[in-house]
Amino acid sequence: MTTKTNSVFVAIASYVAFATLPHAAAAETWQSVQAIFEERCVACHSGEYAPLGLALDSYQALMSGSENGSVVDIAIPQQSALVQRITGAAEPRMPLDGPPFLSSTEIATVVAWIAAGAVEPEAESPDTTKADDPYADGQITYDEVASVFGRHCVICHSDNGRYDSPPEGLRLSSLENILRGGERLAVLPSNAQASEIIRRVEGYSDPRMPLDGPPWLSKEETQLLRDWIDGGAKSEDGIPAEIPTGARVRMRGILTGRHEIDGAVFVVTGDTRIDDVPRKGGRAEVRGHISANGDIIADRFRDR
Repeated sequence: MTTKTNSVFVAIASYVAFATLPHAAAAETWQSVQAIFEERCVACHSGEYAPLGLALDSYQALMSGSENGSVVDIAIPQQSALVQRITGAAEPRMPLDGPPFLSSTEIATVVAWIAAGAVEPEAESPDTTKADDPYADGQITYDEVASVFGRHCVICHSDNGRYDSPPEGLRLSSLENILRGGERLAVLPSNAQASEIIRRVEGYSDPRMPLDGPPWLSKEETQLLRDWIDGGAKSEDGIPAEIPTGARVRMRGILTGRHEIDGAVFVVTGDTRIDDVPRKGGRAEVRGHISANGDIIADRFRDR
């Protein structure tokens, strides 16, 4: 047994031991577990696009399990698929946007609840409230699109994903990372058509994302991302993102206008290097940078 594997099982044993202590009894309720899920899990694990069909937004959904079966083992809590993932005994460790992962206390709360029989919450009055409408207040903020990235993107584009490092250095696990981009800019605030994320999820650029598609993002999810970017890529607090002056951009696609690729406008200056002038309707490539007012300034424009 490797040192890493041994440490994982020692950790799980400590969580189980913690769960048997008297002071942990109060934590053995669905409400306590639900609070953890709501803070760290349901951004991804909810709705019809939940990874592997595992939703954690209700007791019934959790106990229904995933496409691979049950995730809760009352007889041997430490072997529950849920516990294996949040402790790191099985990979990828959850949540995918960690570290930080769940704390020892949070893990102990989940284990204690399972060990106590994964007791169903007491019957409550039916919830008659409607799901939040992201368009209700007239603006889209990051917290309203984070689940789209969580469901479809962070499995690859995060430090805890399926690759040793995120493809093209692009991390999509937080607003800061999304706006930072990777090898080139991923989001150009107020210009969804020129943003690499939209170009990839709509198939303007290859390979189309998510890489394991189809299915691709739904029309509703794509439109939500578009509206968020066109609205300024606002933070959860409604603050528009700053213009990424100087950030590098590359677009390859169909020349739909004199200085327009797939509907995304760019600016040609006297300093632009032009090779083999592309024809409208043909394939072209632009490499450039973002000006202080958000324009794409072409450094190189060529036929592809």
